[in-house]
Amino acid sequence: MKNKLDNSIKYLFILFVISIIIFSILIPDIFWSISNFQSMASQIPILGILTLAMAITMLSGGINLSIIAGMNTCSLIIAYYATQYNSLSYLFIGILFSFICAIAIGLFNGVLISTIKVSPILATLGTMTLLNGLNVLVTNGSTIANFPSSILLLNSESIILVPLPIIIFIILAIIIWLILEKTTLGKYIYFIGNNEKATFYSGINTKKAINYIYILSAVLCVFAAILMMAKLNSAKASYGDSYLLTSILATVLGGVNPDGGRGKLIGIILALVLLQIIESGLNMLGISSYITKILWGVLLIFFIFLQKNKFFSKHN
Repeated sequence: MKNKLDNSIKYLFILFVISIIIFSILIPDIFWSISNFQSMASQIPILGILTLAMAITMLSGGINLSIIAGMNTCSLIIAYYATQYNSLSYLFIGILFSFICAIAIGLFNGVLISTIKVSPILATLGTMTLLNGLNVLVTNGSTIANFPSSILLLNSESIILVPLPIIIFIILAIIIWLILEKTTLGKYIYFIGNNEKATFYSGINTKKAINYIYILSAVLCVFAAILMMAKLNSAKASYGDSYLLTSILATVLGGVNPDGGRGKLIGIILALVLLQIIESGLNMLGISSYITKILWGVLLIFFIFLQKNKFFSKHN
């Protein structure tokens, strides 16, 4: 397994270097500009947190298609309290309620999957559809905007020239790494991803573990919601739809087995940076965003094909 992971990271690093060389030749002045790095730094945190939320479920052999809908639900809850009651205390109440809502969403997904035995893709697809419908129903599809400065400061502040959203993402990534590498839950995630039945018969409470996995995934979406609000100064039921495919792509590209049980955080982080470099470079070249989506789809299918055919293990 270690050799497979090392090879997947090696191929990612090769793609990373090739991408930098190509864009450095085609658009050197724009690509290496400060504004480009600032733009990439503003994009990575939200997508990165959502990718962490996706990755922990895929490592367990599942998937969470409701991360975007859950993020928007939590952002709308916070937005309501932030705009209706212009008070810092009410803002914290909104954030508290959003965490409670996220825990409920995660538990709902977990129970559907672990107890009722609905397949993860169908369970989370149903939750996504339900949440999207509720979000539109409650807001009539409108945008909630003009948040207090206490929210907007999250997007504008820096610590030693490092944007605060990047710092928040790094802290969350370290926490997830610690959970995966140093805790019992982390071991259970990999065990369940490799073989859920064998894990259950070995005496591990797989139902409880799966519930925790999907709760953790949903809670991460609250942080993505807050950063999205700070960046856009608004909340809406339809924000962030494009992040769903990209989070799955970054997870698979980072070496996570789509069937679960294998993958490391370092590969996912490298994949995130690679995808952001490619997207920014293509945008600066004036290539249509639809072409970029086609490229993401091709990359996703290609890497799943490589993993299914054990490409990485053949090149040891």
